[in-house]
Amino acid sequence: MSNVEIVKGYIPGSIGRVVELHGTYYREHWDFTVFFEAKVATELSEFLERYDEKRDGFWTVSLECRVEGSITIDGICAEKEGAHLRWFIVSDVLRGRGIGNRLIKEALNFCRNKGY
Repeated sequence: MSNVEIVKGYIPGSIGRVVELHGTYYREHWDFTVFFEAKVATELSEFLERYDEKRDGFWTVSLECRVEGSITIDGICAEKEGAHLRWFIVSDVLRGRGIGNRLIKEALNFCRNKGY
């Protein structure tokens, strides 16, 4: 899929779409409720408000200008606890096409470069 792009950093609409992807997936597969979706929304918003590109990584997958996946490396506690991988998801539209592997590679390369 040549029109799939991995974008580093925040883009407008990414919070809502990443929350939607998580809420929909976990409701369908695990019967999670609004509590989970609200928690993802709150924590992702808080993360992006304090996002520091020197310490943190946030990538989205864009397909025809629509967010279809994400992965995050939260490095705020990296020195004491290690970095945390968060909000990793790929939409049904792209699942099974190697996009998740590409996201994981981006995150791992970032962690290696930062010494996490």
